[in-house]
Amino acid sequence: MKVVIIGGGEVGFHVAKALSEEDYDITVIDIDPIKCRRASENLDVIVVEGNGASPNTLNEAKVGDADYVLSLTRVDEVNLIASQQAHKLGANTIIARLRNQQYTTQDSIIRPEKFGVDIVIHPEKAACEEIMRLVKHPYAVQVMDFEAGRLTMLGLTIDKDCKNLNGHPLGQIARNNSYFRFSVIAVLRGQETIVPSAEFTFQEGDIGYFVIKTEDIQNLMDLLCKKVTTTKRVMIVGGSKIGRSLAQSLPSESINVRLVDYNRPKAGQISHSIDESMIIYGDGADIEFLKSENIQNVDSFICVTENEKTNLIAGLLAKHLGAKQSIIHVSTTEYIPTIQEIGAGAVISKNLSTVNAILRELHTDMTEIPVITFDEIEVDVIEFQPETNSPITQRPLKDLDLPKDCIVGMINHHGKIRIAHGTSMLTEDDTALVFAKPKAISKVKKLFMK
Repeated sequence: MKVVIIGGGEVGFHVAKALSEEDYDITVIDIDPIKCRRASENLDVIVVEGNGASPNTLNEAKVGDADYVLSLTRVDEVNLIASQQAHKLGANTIIARLRNQQYTTQDSIIRPEKFGVDIVIHPEKAACEEIMRLVKHPYAVQVMDFEAGRLTMLGLTIDKDCKNLNGHPLGQIARNNSYFRFSVIAVLRGQETIVPSAEFTFQEGDIGYFVIKTEDIQNLMDLLCKKVTTTKRVMIVGGSKIGRSLAQSLPSESINVRLVDYNRPKAGQISHSIDESMIIYGDGADIEFLKSENIQNVDSFICVTENEKTNLIAGLLAKHLGAKQSIIHVSTTEYIPTIQEIGAGAVISKNLSTVNAILRELHTDMTEIPVITFDEIEVDVIEFQPETNSPITQRPLKDLDLPKDCIVGMINHHGKIRIAHGTSMLTEDDTALVFAKPKAISKVKKLFMK
């Protein structure tokens, strides 16, 4: 499988990183020598330095032989032209990242399909969808849905003095609460990611990543001594594309939404285009302003300005002043583990949201690639289907030589979802969601092969 990625920035690099763990032929194109060097030194990919919209560069990268071309530069127009060139050269399927959502509206003069684009990914839309999931679960720092919403992964902070945990090993906790099943696929302790065993014990401040049937979320929250709460009051700081999209998307009939922007003319302009929300001129990083807006009564405080430092400061202040949930948007993905470690709140990145949106699209046609990559905990989610007589179909999971850095989280048998456990056995008719660190994926894959 040959994949050509045009644009070696944050999105292109992380897509290439996720795909390069498997035996795919990956080529990365970028005009910036620094980005080319980063990809060359850190990934097992071919790197071509040059303009991704240039026919000469695309010919050098053998785009005509590509099964997939991903146009992922920061500039929409470059992505469209690069896609058009790749289409003319014979590339099979083309995915383009486009920030301007007007290109895909019904009345758009310029339609992406005229440029040979098969699939469009909007970064802000992908980020907005991730934030909406967090708003739905304000007690979590990470939320992801699987299996059409029947399965949920929740990142939850472990509080002190929870009597149900009380230093007990994870295996014992599961046995004591056998009326429902859950899987802990990773634990973030400081900046260390642990894939827990049955002997693992939680510590205060750990962030546990739990996989559970959506219908059992209440049971999990009871186990962790947490309350299931709903969001009724939201404050959005930043009239960015994400901020405006959120203000329009959140259900106004059940949620009171206030959007704050420090630019008075911009705030006035937004107020004329959005009727569902209250638009306020103010500085979301100003303590007195936050107090005057009764920040302690806000359920979800969402920082999505174009300045990630402003987002971090505002998010920290809001959390300190009593907001129930703080959601912080950053562009620099290296910040994410540190922000989570200091307990600032949930952190999202439109770059990583875009990466996961692309991986989901690729997964519909390509098997055994990550469905989702959780960069902050260095864990990928891969869907596998066992081959006939493969090792994983011969013995229960507890008797297999599974790598310590992987967990089989879910088994789907003809549409019936089961949380996997040690005595679970798979058949060739099953599909399994496997959560694994990248270095463990190749070993896991062999267990699913004849």
